[in-house]
Amino acid sequence: MTPPKIAILGFPNVGKSTLVNRLAQSREAVVHEESGVTRDRKEIETEWNGRALVLVDTGGVDLAEEDDLSRAVQAQARRALADAAAAVLVVDGRAGLRPGDDEFARELRRARVPVVVAVNKLDSGAAAPAATDFYGLGLGDPVPVSAAQGIGTGDLLDRVTAGLEAAGALATDAPEPPPRLAVIGRPNVGKSSLVNRILGEERVIVSDLPGTTRDAIDTALEVDGRPLVLVDTAGLRRRARLPGDVDYYAQLRSERAAERADVALLVADASAGITADDLRVGDLAMKSGCATLIALNKWDAAPEDVDLEDLRGRARGKLRLRPRVLTASAHTGRGVRRLLLECLALADRAADRLPTPELNRFLADVQAQREPPLVRGRRLRLYYMAQFETRPPRFAIQVSDRSRLTRDYAYFIENRLRERYALDGVPLSIDFRGREPRSDRTRSR
Repeated sequence: MTPPKIAILGFPNVGKSTLVNRLAQSREAVVHEESGVTRDRKEIETEWNGRALVLVDTGGVDLAEEDDLSRAVQAQARRALADAAAAVLVVDGRAGLRPGDDEFARELRRARVPVVVAVNKLDSGAAAPAATDFYGLGLGDPVPVSAAQGIGTGDLLDRVTAGLEAAGALATDAPEPPPRLAVIGRPNVGKSSLVNRILGEERVIVSDLPGTTRDAIDTALEVDGRPLVLVDTAGLRRRARLPGDVDYYAQLRSERAAERADVALLVADASAGITADDLRVGDLAMKSGCATLIALNKWDAAPEDVDLEDLRGRARGKLRLRPRVLTASAHTGRGVRRLLLECLALADRAADRLPTPELNRFLADVQAQREPPLVRGRRLRLYYMAQFETRPPRFAIQVSDRSRLTRDYAYFIENRLRERYALDGVPLSIDFRGREPRSDRTRSR
């Protein structure tokens, strides 16, 4: 059974993200003194008393605001409510009841899910009576909490789970985690547009303004019956260029999303080609240990003289993972399905374990194709190869003398391994292990 979703809603700057982090015992949601930091809806898994839950952090909703970005944030909050099995309306206990809270509560009273009012920022027991001001919202007994201090959060989760249990919406066992696909890249290359095209809905806010996405947004979907978690991330750039704290922490979350992903879909702007900053992001994905595929987005708007083979050669020459480069268009949908299928195939290859007999045949073929190096009058010998880890794959090769292994020959083996087993774009490690000297082997007996 899929864990139920709990939408965390409220006016801007009432502490929703802080409360989500406290309930999930994490730092996944971006928290800052600046109002309106959260814009998209972010799903964070947690559990309470052995029950799996998904908390959905949303942007602050001020129904009086009518600019395009505010309307987009409001639409995301409404979608979160529509998908949720329960909702928590977070209000500011210090500020007291505001017209915005009452207007939002009126909308929640029409919802067909249980709603709990969390009166936040009541940092001591003496402040708890201030919660009674919010009975007038008509959503039942308000729960006094302090997200900053952790006060009352257990009572809040008890109330939420009681409502879910009454509705028969609680999951008892967490499902097996599906592969995670992180969509990464420089700012404004069309990552969010590509995510929305994949999902077939406006799941994340898209704007011409760089830096609109500030969080790593997880969304579950199915591709040909296979579950997948798609993660939209904030644009990655050099930290020296980050304009403020919010962008710095958004960058950190994007980097962590790549670290937790099985596959990174590196999105580049086809009209600009593959830039040095794109390659830097690709190098980050490699160091994070996730498989990588490059998507040239906006291919429909690329100049006619763009040489795709030259771009592919540049990526393979600069990135050790030698990732594939595919073209796509978030605007028209061209090539998007192929991207998803290739990402799933990459995740499978990163999780595969190659049989030892097959790897030893490969080792013999490699030596027949190119003799090992001759160093100080003696030739290196390769005896045995096996795989001992997956995700990412890690191999061990026993050699006669590790000091005779050259860097060039090690790369030659790695590249032949990628070619033979379709591991382009998959990070892999090869440990070359020398034999013990004869005298050491004798002593060990």
